[in-house]
Amino acid sequence: MESSFKEPIFITRPLLPPLENVTSKMSEVWDSKWLTNNGMQQQRLEIELKNYLNVKHLSLFTNGTLALLLGMKALDLKGEVITTPFTFPATVQALDWNNLTPVFCDINPDTLTIDATKIESLITDKTSAILGVHVFGNPCDVEKIQSIADKYHLKVIYDGAHTFGTKINDKPISSFGDMTMFSFHATKLFNTVEGGALAFKDKGLAEKLNHLKNFGLAGPEEVVLSGLNAKMNEIQAVMGIEVLKIVGKERQKRHEIKKTYEKNLAHIPGIRVLTSLENENSSYQYFVIEIDENEYGNSRDWIHEELKKFNVFTRKYFYPLCSEFHWYQHLDSAQPGNLIVAQKAVQQVLSMPYYGDLDAESVSKICRILEELHSVNLGNIKKDKVLFE
Repeated sequence: MESSFKEPIFITRPLLPPLENVTSKMSEVWDSKWLTNNGMQQQRLEIELKNYLNVKHLSLFTNGTLALLLGMKALDLKGEVITTPFTFPATVQALDWNNLTPVFCDINPDTLTIDATKIESLITDKTSAILGVHVFGNPCDVEKIQSIADKYHLKVIYDGAHTFGTKINDKPISSFGDMTMFSFHATKLFNTVEGGALAFKDKGLAEKLNHLKNFGLAGPEEVVLSGLNAKMNEIQAVMGIEVLKIVGKERQKRHEIKKTYEKNLAHIPGIRVLTSLENENSSYQYFVIEIDENEYGNSRDWIHEELKKFNVFTRKYFYPLCSEFHWYQHLDSAQPGNLIVAQKAVQQVLSMPYYGDLDAESVSKICRILEELHSVNLGNIKKDKVLFE
């Protein structure tokens, strides 16, 4: 059996630029004495991200949750929003804070994104939008979703927290729908420590979003609507400017790590790679596998705990389903019988250690541990079978 790692192998590590580069850029902030409220660093980062993501309209926020929350506020959504139960809590929490009722739709078994074929049956006269989540970098069925939205005159919002830089058929992922939220949390491929952005199609939303994220202020003595404080500050922006310079190299490293994982996992029964996209089609945000308990010989939860004994830390991401939160249990759409695929996926998915500084030998060793754990399981199953017979 493989020995445990001497140092912990965590699920992720933040992408950090050279400290001297950050320090140099920070001196500009100190000299300007301009720390927030649309400073020069924030303005520069916004321009650079527009170019990198190939979007016309983009607004920066202090985090992705507030970006999504205020984005839906800007769209004046009412009533019900059809969404997925298989997502991070922030997605549905943004609905809650807008007094919107989620209508949970089951997910596609291959991509784990919202199942576009099941959306139409959930639409009522209260439906105002579809909120899709590009899960682990796997894009939603954007064409089908837009077709449904056009038919019923619905808005389409995407939680793109996992899809920084992703393209679909050579089009930037934010080209689809009315609005896409990006997260710049420290765990993301691109980070500003904390942060987020909205890419949106309607140029007319720019001013409204600027008001919403700045207390509703249109001027020093003019409050035009009820807003929040959700502005990105200059320190965050400096971090983003420097991190953006090294994202390309990080993507290349993660591509190689992904290949190492795939090569070593291919022959282990019961393991399926869920994040198979590559190059411009992939965000390289996570490397996620699915464990079939019957084929592997034991459950995802068992593997998750066993790997800890080897100093390897994974994540049951996403777990639990958002539909299982107690304040949603009264909803018909939240009932387990309506979410068969999601109920299965939430018990099988495991996010593996994945970041550029993770060396190939460590990845290969993790895979060997998984293979050995399977062999132990298989031996126990055969032994039990003999004893039973």
